[in-house]
Amino acid sequence: MSSGGDEASFERQINSNSIRRPYLKTFWLLLLGVLAIIALILGLSSGAVSVSVAQIITGESSELERTVFSEIRSPRVVLAGLVGASLAIAGAVLQGLFRNPLADPGLIGVSSGAALGAIAMIVVGSALSIPESVLPFSLPLAAITGAIVVTLFLYAFAAYFGQFSILTVLLVGIAVNALAGVGIGAFQYLSDDSQLRTLVFWMMGSFGRANWESVLPAAIVMGIGITVLFRHAKNLDRLQLGEAEAAHLGVDVKQTKRIIILLSAAIVGAGVSLSGIIGFVGLVVPHLARLMLGSAHSLVLPGSIMIGLTLMIMADLVARTLAVPAEIPVSLVTSALGAPFFLWLIARARPR
Repeated sequence: MSSGGDEASFERQINSNSIRRPYLKTFWLLLLGVLAIIALILGLSSGAVSVSVAQIITGESSELERTVFSEIRSPRVVLAGLVGASLAIAGAVLQGLFRNPLADPGLIGVSSGAALGAIAMIVVGSALSIPESVLPFSLPLAAITGAIVVTLFLYAFAAYFGQFSILTVLLVGIAVNALAGVGIGAFQYLSDDSQLRTLVFWMMGSFGRANWESVLPAAIVMGIGITVLFRHAKNLDRLQLGEAEAAHLGVDVKQTKRIIILLSAAIVGAGVSLSGIIGFVGLVVPHLARLMLGSAHSLVLPGSIMIGLTLMIMADLVARTLAVPAEIPVSLVTSALGAPFFLWLIARARPR
């Protein structure tokens, strides 16, 4: 059979298996979009100081409300949404690339690698002669570098063993997280009291330091990465058949792998550099998207983006309003939601 015929047959298989009941899929996508908008409005309006978005738009708000909205609340909510979307889509594409449901940026060590790079910059960055023009980008670049190093290491393992099994992913993730933990501990030991307080809270995840100066450079990286990754949805579908079959269907497997790996590391690193380590989002969200929308990545990726955005904004809202004026680390909220879901996935996957 010709390559064109194989590709057409494959597309029909994806359509029949993963995009059944199109009206239901459309309903879920619309619902997720509405929930994302509601989360955005709640995130912008709720907090220690309540702000009416409608009054901000009409100009009826006070000076204090406008300042809180534009300088404190908006960058924080934008960062939370971008980090949630980035972690979610990174988890979805890594699971698709490695054909492994546990290929989450946190479990396989990508987030720890990004954290190690960022912490190294926080502790020793002041001793480096970094130009003022580059300084705002130094922390994201350090985190991205750490994430890329870990991801390339995982890719080398995948190439050596042929593919990742679930056991291999867990073992490699444990080893990488342990090594990153050693490095993080060493930098914590070398840090002064001020740096140590920052690192301890940052390691548990927080959007409290968000400002437009730091958010915008990372937002550019995450926005470009998410957009490009979304364009590889069909290639990820074809890779589910195996690399040889995907190449037969016209996929440049090496280039696709390279792009997905580097961009996943970049968006995770950019997010971790500003928010710290936030667990379970990249693992849980893609599974939720598949339960609602099927296995086709053309639906899983936008679904993951909207669920991740909504989940992270709402988790941050809980973190900053549950114990006012104190603030709970965001990772505690996401872990409290994600860990039970992870246990449910394990129970669901056990042999009957």
